[in-house]
Amino acid sequence: MHGEWVNTTKPLFPGYLICDTADPRTVQQYLLRMDDFARVLSQDGQFVPLAKDEVQLIGGFTHRGDRVVSMSEALKDGDQVVVTAGPLLGHEGLIKTINRRKSTAYLELDLCGRRVTTRVGLAVLSAEQRTMRNPKKAIA
Repeated sequence: MHGEWVNTTKPLFPGYLICDTADPRTVQQYLLRMDDFARVLSQDGQFVPLAKDEVQLIGGFTHRGDRVVSMSEALKDGDQVVVTAGPLLGHEGLIKTINRRKSTAYLELDLCGRRVTTRVGLAVLSAEQRTMRNPKKAIA
């Protein structure tokens, strides 16, 4: 494990079940039968669907049929971290903190009217590290 990358799969939104349904009441009935606490998000008795921009954001991080967010890459440029590849490219504004040791970025975004923090993989490399990993991407 010393310095080795370990692939892990964890829920993007722990505690949330995101499903595509035209019948949220049936989903609610199934959830009520579970031993664990689970419910359909509602406000004032009305079910709360994801907004179109929320669906697009989640869809942009993943691929239909494979809802795993792949690892993003970034370069350290002085005090700045610049995302160079992966699903976080173009979404740098969502990044609140980075844990370089764990190769993790913590994102903060609005989901169904609530502020949600989640984490995704982000490898922050120096220019030398990037060259060693992939010489084809070396900066000329």
